[in-house]
Amino acid sequence: MLSSDIVKNRILITGSNGMLGQRTVEFYTEKKTYELLCLSVEEKSVIDGVDYISCDLADKDKIKKAVYDFCPDSIINAAAYTNVDKSETERELAWKINVKGVEYLAETARVIDAHLVHISTDYIFDGKNGPYNETAKPNPIGYYGRTKLASENALKISGINYTVLRTNVLYGIAKNSRPDFVKWVVTMLREGKQIRIVTDQINNPTFIDDLVQAINKAIEFRKYGIFNIGGSEFLSRYDFTLRIADYFNLNKSLILPIKTSDLNQAARRPLNSGLLTIKAQSELEFKPHTIEETLFLMQKELGL
Repeated sequence: MLSSDIVKNRILITGSNGMLGQRTVEFYTEKKTYELLCLSVEEKSVIDGVDYISCDLADKDKIKKAVYDFCPDSIINAAAYTNVDKSETERELAWKINVKGVEYLAETARVIDAHLVHISTDYIFDGKNGPYNETAKPNPIGYYGRTKLASENALKISGINYTVLRTNVLYGIAKNSRPDFVKWVVTMLREGKQIRIVTDQINNPTFIDDLVQAINKAIEFRKYGIFNIGGSEFLSRYDFTLRIADYFNLNKSLILPIKTSDLNQAARRPLNSGLLTIKAQSELEFKPHTIEETLFLMQKELGL
């Protein structure tokens, strides 16, 4: 068989213009054994040279047509309505994207026997008894978390091969996107601006590239079910910010410690949260980078 005759695995990526979507697209475009179709709500792809369709996840007919026409082996759903506070008021839109959109993908996956990889969140928990394993009982305290839990439940009853990857505090390299948390902290402190950071939200921040690796392993190993994906260290958002400042030799006196309640946000946040990743380490060969390693990689690629 000639190399040009190699049968390629077909992967459809929704939300391809988002932070996670971009890194996932970049990962698979470097591999010769995959054929990609990228979907996102924007008119054009932020990554050049990819097959792209502008499509809203809430548009049932257009989503189904895109999936059926491409007939992927795997679907990676990196699209979501992620504005936690606006989810409280824009409930219909959040539900259409986060729940109905997942249902549409599941319906198509069932017809063509595709593997659906879906990204979820620690916001399905109340943050009282974290960190959580995959069997912990969900109890979302905000509407965003309710939609993400509903999307997981939709997959459980869908009858398809699915993988749910729960993650938290996603950060990393996204060249064509809004600044992630690390880049925002570095920019603000370098400009001499004070930043207010909460001390009472505990997580294990997740490096985007680690999550991409987990997505790939779930597809490669055909691992189905729910897996937690998170960083190797549990710490407060404030301590995470101090680590960033230390690494880049920035002025830590500009970082002001506050409580979550001081922000008066529309949606409540799970405070004592984070995700245990023992199952992913065992079954997906998941090996998260340390925080310092991720900051080195970001500095190298973004020139921070």
